[in-house]
Order: sequence, then C-alpha cells, then structure tokens
Amino acid sequence: MSPRIEDYALVGDLETAAMIGRDGSVDWLCLPRFDSPPCLAALLGTGEHGFWKVAPTAPGARARRSYEPDTLVLVTEWETPDGTVRVTDFMPPRRRLPCLVRLVEGLSGAVPLRSELRPRFHHGRVQPWVRVADGRTVAVAGPDALWLGTDGPGADTRGEDPMVRDVTVPAGRRLAFVVVWSPSHLTEPPGPLLLPAETALKETRDFWRRWTARCRYRGPWRDAVVRSLIILKALTHAPTGGIVAAPTSSLPGRIGGERNWDHRYCWLRDSTLTLSTLLRGGYREEATAWLDWLVRAVAGDPAGLQTVYGVAGQRLLPETEAPWLPGYEGSRPVRFGNAAVDQFQLDVYGEVLDTLYLSLRAGIPVPAHVRDLVEGLMTHLCRHWREPDQGLWQVRGPARQFVHSKIMVWVAADRALRMGRVLGRDGDRAAWRALRDEVHREVCREGFDPRLRSFTQSYGSPALDAAALLIPRSGFLPAGDARVRGTVDALRGLAHGGFLRRYAPGGPGPHAVDGLRGDEGTVLACTLWYADALAATGRVGEAEEVFARVLGVRNDVGLLSEQWDPDAGRQLGNAPQAFSHIALVETAFTLTAAGRDGARTRRTPAD
Repeated sequence: MSPRIEDYALVGDLETAAMIGRDGSVDWLCLPRFDSPPCLAALLGTGEHGFWKVAPTAPGARARRSYEPDTLVLVTEWETPDGTVRVTDFMPPRRRLPCLVRLVEGLSGAVPLRSELRPRFHHGRVQPWVRVADGRTVAVAGPDALWLGTDGPGADTRGEDPMVRDVTVPAGRRLAFVVVWSPSHLTEPPGPLLLPAETALKETRDFWRRWTARCRYRGPWRDAVVRSLIILKALTHAPTGGIVAAPTSSLPGRIGGERNWDHRYCWLRDSTLTLSTLLRGGYREEATAWLDWLVRAVAGDPAGLQTVYGVAGQRLLPETEAPWLPGYEGSRPVRFGNAAVDQFQLDVYGEVLDTLYLSLRAGIPVPAHVRDLVEGLMTHLCRHWREPDQGLWQVRGPARQFVHSKIMVWVAADRALRMGRVLGRDGDRAAWRALRDEVHREVCREGFDPRLRSFTQSYGSPALDAAALLIPRSGFLPAGDARVRGTVDALRGLAHGGFLRRYAPGGPGPHAVDGLRGDEGTVLACTLWYADALAATGRVGEAEEVFARVLGVRNDVGLLSEQWDPDAGRQLGNAPQAFSHIALVETAFTLTAAGRDGARTRRTPAD
C-alpha cells in the first residue's frame, strides 16, 4: 500500500528538496534543482523508480518524527525490539553541490539498520552504472552522478551490493550516510562528502534558527505560521529568488484521476500574496528577491506575458507524459512540464501590477525600467481586456469571460494609476481611468447574479467560483457591500465537509469548464480565503472555526498539500503547496488583527 501524501516530510537546501516518508524512504528528489528530472521517483511509481531508505531492519519498528524547532531538520526516532535509534535528515543550504545527509545515532540497545540507495535517473527511468572509487560509491548515467559517502565508525560496511549498507548501531554511536550530486564528468569525490556531518548539521541548524528569528508574527498561531514560512523559504530557489508552487509533480487532485500537474515552477497568480506574506512575516530580503525575479521573468513583449515560468525565469516548459511511471496510486498520466505556459490569462496582468504597487508602498526599490513595463502592460491590456481567457484556475476547456479575470483587469488599471502618482509618470492616465471605470461597471452588470445575490464564475453562468472571495482584498468592492456579503453567503454552496471547492463539481462545473473528467478535492487555499472573507464581513468566530479545521488537516510535521478529501480524510495534490501555506499565514495575520481590534472595541466603554 502506497504511503499517503501526508506521510511525507520535506527537507531542502533552497535549490531543491527531498520528500521523506514515515518509513524512512526518500521517494522524491530532483537534482540539482527543483525542476530537474527526479533521480528518486518512487513517489510516482514503485521502488523500481528510485528511492533511498534508511531504517531499522527489524519488523514492527515504530517511528515518531518532528522537525527540530524553528528549522528544516527532520528527526525520526525508531523504537524496535532491539533498542532505539534516531535518524536526523537535512540538506545543508547550498554552497556548491546539493547534499542530503542522514545522521544515525544509537539511543539504547543495539539496532540493526540498513541504508539502501536505488537511484534511477531521467525521471525514474534510467538505471545507472555503479562503481566504487577511492572508498566511495558513485552511480552514473548521462549527465548525472550520485556519490554515496559515509562518516563514522562502521558506516562504511559493504556487502556484495555497494548501494546497500547494513550496520548495527549501539547506544552512543553516531554515523552518517551522505549523498551528493555532481555532474558526471567530474571524476573526483565532491567536497561535501569530505565535510564532517556534525559540522554540516550545526551549520544547517544555525542557518534556519537565524532565519526564523526574524519572523514578526506575534499571535496565537505562531508555530503554524513559522512552519509555513519555513516551507515557503524552502520552496525558494535562492540563486534567482523564484518560488516554486510545490517541489513535486503529478500528485493527483483525485486518486486514480487525470488531474495531475507539474507544480515545480513559479506562478504569477501567487505573486501578490507571496510578496504580502513575506513582508508581513518580516522577510524583506526574500520579498525583494521575489520581486527581482518577477521583473526579470516578465521582461519583453507584454503580449508574451505567461502565467508560469521556470525557477530561472525560463519560458519554455513543454508538457510531456511519462508512461513508464504508473503514477501515485495509479493516477495517470504523470506529467512533467506545464502547458499553462501557452494559455492566455488576463488575471496575471493585474497580479504583476498589484505586486509592483505593493513593492512601492513597502519602500522596496524597483528598477527604473518598471515605468516602461507598467505602460507596456497597460497598453496591451487596453487592447485585449475584452477577450475571453482560461482564468485563474487555468482551465483546459473553452476560454470564457471569467469574472475574476475581469476584476484583475480593474486591479491592473487601478494600480497603474496609483503607481503613476508615486513614480511621477502618469502614462495615459485618462485611458487607464476610463478602463478602470468601464470594467467595474461591466463586472457589476454581467458578473453579478441578482437571483443568487452573488458574483458568478463567468458572464452569463450561474456557476460559483471561490475566486470571488478575493473581491474585498482586491479593493474592487468593500467587504461591507451587500453584493460582497451575498457572495460570501452564496459560496457556502461550494462547501464539502467543512472545506471549500474552487468551483461546483456538477452541472456547469468542472467537466464543462475545465475539460477534464472526474472530480477533485476541496482546495485549502480557497477554504482559507473563505475564512478571510468571513472575518472581513464581521464573522470572526466563524472564520476562526474554518481556520481551525484547516490547521487540523496538516500532517504530523505541519505540512499542507494543495487539496483535502473530506470523505477519505486525506491530503490530495502536490505537496507541500506554497499556495496553501501562504494562505495560512495571511489568515493567521488577518484573524490575529481581528482579535486585537475586537479586544480594543470591547475595552472602549470602560476606558
């Protein structure tokens, strides 16, 4: 039986990440960076597609795990009939080459333990040649090499298979297994193999604790906020500042279904919320790096603006299928790359301009050519805003007049006008104001259904969409507006088991809209948007209940995937999902502020 998605924890080095199961198996690792082909891909197949397991060999061993406080260092303690052993997993922040360390310590008794490494390069497809060089094992195929090194007494014990190490770990003994990737043309063992594991562990702990000490959140959900911010940092590609949506590909929105996407890229739809979260959390340096990445990525012809880019800002992300991988619990096809790069999405223009405006308000320096970028984006938008698009959810069905997309056109015009005042360069101010006013009138006329008392998914459709919960956040209408309140009430129709779908599962919903078969889980970010909207409309108690439900479906180490299946009680979709953790942080700030405002209000009569 496959491990559940929530059975996995994450370690990373700010350029890539590994997914480690409760059973001690690393079942997903892309090297040397997030969007590289995985060399361990058992997550989407079987052990034949690559894994690295370090665990006791005794049957019935029981594990409990946690992150060391304020770090991304994972600690698992195994209790066996022979004694207890601790395995500490971490990836030191990148110096030159990616390195995964698994440090073993005997706590009691003498525990038989095995390290078994089975790399499969090129997306879990190619079995490498294995050789032993200078006492170290190296696996090579094509451009990739994995070096397996050891540190500590007894760690270098080999049998006939150089990729398997069997050791007995008595109390007090510490030993380490280390895997380092390098280009295959390098014939010497890479430097990280020579660094003592204890030194690497101290440096890794210190890095994360210094980083988390900068967190500005002070409230009742600090542990959850800090863990989410650590995950967001871990999904950051440090050399470029890009932040991937998730480190995984093709974990399904429905078990056995086809809603399996590659999320190892950077989405513009997340840009404003990402920047807001980093700034509110106290991470101005990361916010500046994200903004710099965004400005570089969108450079060029405004007509070529994409919804998604690679971690280095690359535009070509061709979507292919991997038929040799059976998929997570048989969910096919497994996809690498993402065809959303070729979609037309109006909302990204609003996201980019909103992010630029938020940066200006926060005092982040923006490049001088941003003024030209704003004018170029607005010129293109003025010509094309009436066209249908694929919408926020990147539907693969026919293009439509999505309400959220039009609202983001309004956001683009509004932020361009505001930036003009700040930058002292107004552009075509009259045309932008006219566009903003026209879009507002049209959306209120065509996108609001008086019978439902709600904004809808697209013009002329009765279908609902959770994206409408973002209306008060965008400034399109205030939270107290009757139409906003009606929309919040109506969107309870998307609820399932206390969580929200992104849109309705039947009738004019997914099959007609997104062109895909089958249903999907509830979306955790949408559920958190609902909590935000409840708080904004004065229903703070209900908002806190919704937030508590989301906190309750984190896994044992605080991670959230993209979706939740209330019926099966399990996580779905790629994990950990930046969109979910960003929304969690934003909601925690919102509810903390609402609680303080309420406390001040309650104290006023006695003052």
